Amino acid sequence: MLTILCYPKCGTCRKAEKWLEENNIPYVYRPIKEEKPDYDELKRWFEKSGLAIAKLFNTSGLLYKEQHMKDKVKTLTEDELLNILASDGLMVKRPVLLTEDKVFFGFKEEEWAEALNVK
Repeated sequence: MLTILCYPKCGTCRKAEKWLEENNIPYVYRPIKEEKPDYDELKRWFEKSGLAIAKLFNTSGLLYKEQHMKDKVKTLTEDELLNILASDGLMVKRPVLLTEDKVFFGFKEEEWAEALNVK
């Protein structure tokens, strides 16, 4: 079963959920603010995603801007950045889609369609 981590006020999350529903793809919903991912989850997801760690951040979020993360992601260690991500679910780029063998940060319809075999 797929799991999607979302924030209900996020337009991209709502769009991703709608897409899953329109394509009859069952999923488990996990509220990212209330059930924030911990350090170990984020480390596993980061490794599975194949992305640069900076891509895991919600760059348009208030927290990201308030904490001047744009500069910090270039200088802090991976461990320090994972701890920052684990400190608040809203710091994480969303939605996060967890499949059996992949992790996606953000909603890219083509990417999701390919991974989930949607035509």
